[in-house]
Amino acid sequence: MTDSSNLVLWSFPTRVVAGEGAAKQCANEARQLGGTRVLLVSDRGIEKAGLLEPIRESLDAAGLPHAAALDVSSNPLESEVLAAARVFEDFRADLVLAVGGGSVLDVAKLVRLAVTHPAPLAQYDDAIGGGTRIVEPLPPMIAVPTTAGTGSEVGRSGVVTLEATNTKTVIFAPSLLPNVAILDPVMTATMPPFMTAATGMDALAHCIEAYSALGDHPMADAIALGGVRLCHRSLRAATESPGDLKARTEMLKAAMMGAVAFQKGLGACHSLAHPLSTEFGLHHGLANAICLPAVLDFNRVVIPDRIAEIAHQLGVRGDDEGTLSFECAGAVRALRRSLGLPSDLRSQGIQESDLQRLAGLAYKDVCHQLNPRPCTEDDLLALYKASLDDG
Repeated sequence: MTDSSNLVLWSFPTRVVAGEGAAKQCANEARQLGGTRVLLVSDRGIEKAGLLEPIRESLDAAGLPHAAALDVSSNPLESEVLAAARVFEDFRADLVLAVGGGSVLDVAKLVRLAVTHPAPLAQYDDAIGGGTRIVEPLPPMIAVPTTAGTGSEVGRSGVVTLEATNTKTVIFAPSLLPNVAILDPVMTATMPPFMTAATGMDALAHCIEAYSALGDHPMADAIALGGVRLCHRSLRAATESPGDLKARTEMLKAAMMGAVAFQKGLGACHSLAHPLSTEFGLHHGLANAICLPAVLDFNRVVIPDRIAEIAHQLGVRGDDEGTLSFECAGAVRALRRSLGLPSDLRSQGIQESDLQRLAGLAYKDVCHQLNPRPCTEDDLLALYKASLDDG
């Protein structure tokens, strides 16, 4: 008899349509999925930037009626999911088309959950095994990212802040995976430099933490390293030259690769970042960018070979494992500095008196459970302190 506890599962199922102008395929993809009435989920900034017009035109040309839910914030709330779900139900929609950054894509995923499963969303929290409650079929979904960071377009989870607890909560189930991801660099070209840099650092953090995480997933490891390499090669160019569609294409690929890879797991950096967003409103990518060097230094004690390989993909030269692993955090700091991003928590309004409370919240976050070096609450506090005035 085989011991099933020794078995692992690997999966990469998403259909991806990629290339300049790919967004014009939304209506065709919707038709192929059987959609007849579309809920368009996005936000006001995307609408103001004019990115929804070609999408709407393609739907109109295909004779697909559509309604919109556009009130999504950068750190989405449960109330925003439920409001969009009411639009879906009132319009009698049968397909969700999400156009936006990770927050929009996550809300769209959870709208599908809200219209097919009973409330409250808290019962589906991944931390309590809530994914096993997600049993009913979900409406099909098309995801069109307008940022290159979260990779939520190929992810099987949605993140939302629950109103009852004010906690950023992960809801995870394979059925949340969008049916189609459309990667069009034109849709990311209006991102301002800060947003390009911050979301790109989020993609980098996903790749680094996935590669570092506990577990056995050779495909995720290889994809994560490829994503690190793309970030090193293209993030600065995408930030400095908004119209560089080649660089933007590579960052869309890196974001997608990071999200595919982190099915293996994440780590302490994300546990540190989540409370910074919910408690202080820090952009998630910026929070990761600030905390990542300290986490790399923390983890190189137990996985120097992996930290050295990350450093190699970030352009650090040399063959000595010890030197490479030591230089890795510095390579991330140098990239962060070249992008013009803030380097420390204090500059973002965080004070030392805030750190103990933040460490308690970070310890409750599940991401650090797969960090390669176990984390106590005191460890997370020390990592916050190291990031308070990081240079």
